Amino acid sequence: MAKILLIEDDLVTASMVKDWLEGERYTIDEAHSGAEAITFLKTYQYDLVIVDWMLPEGNGVEVMKTYRSGGGSAPILMLTGKRAIIEKEAGLDAGADDYLTKPFDMRELSARIRALLRRAPSVRGSVLECGNIALDTTSCSVTRDGKNLKLLPTEYSLLEFLMRNQGTVFSTAALLEHVWKADSEATDIAVRTYITRLRKKIDTDGAPSLITTVHGLGYKLEAQ
Repeated sequence: MAKILLIEDDLVTASMVKDWLEGERYTIDEAHSGAEAITFLKTYQYDLVIVDWMLPEGNGVEVMKTYRSGGGSAPILMLTGKRAIIEKEAGLDAGADDYLTKPFDMRELSARIRALLRRAPSVRGSVLECGNIALDTTSCSVTRDGKNLKLLPTEYSLLEFLMRNQGTVFSTAALLEHVWKADSEATDIAVRTYITRLRKKIDTDGAPSLITTVHGLGYKLEAQ
């Protein structure tokens, strides 16, 4: 599933949102200050960013401006108690793609996240396809020749990332950065292990693997 950075200094709210989104199989990193958020955004790659307005060590608007000025292109959802039109205008002008005011319903949060992810350049609808593999991002299901495959959460996240970026070569370090949590203790060995497990589940006997090893560089997924 998509990797999201949640920037929220209220630890209760952050915990609730993180638990909800992890229940929907998103990979969540947390930052609790503006400075910490900028460090995460400079170090890791995210599919979407959720940012609160009021933060210690720099507010959400400053975080967005810094991220956008540095070339950051992931969709941004601003999550805040500020409701005035002038404040919404300031947030959107600073780089937010959507604006959700507190208090909010978790189901609406999920719907807005799905809508923002659909707008990403790499997404064309909710179903990603490569060869005889289809991945439905709405139901989090994967099929091969129409038959359901059972994938573990990390296997699913890795496959979804590769399917969103077909033909692009990623090193093991890049895959760790994009798919695993920032606080994960996973290593290059873990990446290779999951690649092997994925191949066993998605490949067809006697056919070339959809995941190609590019020696010295990494891995890419594409239909042969």
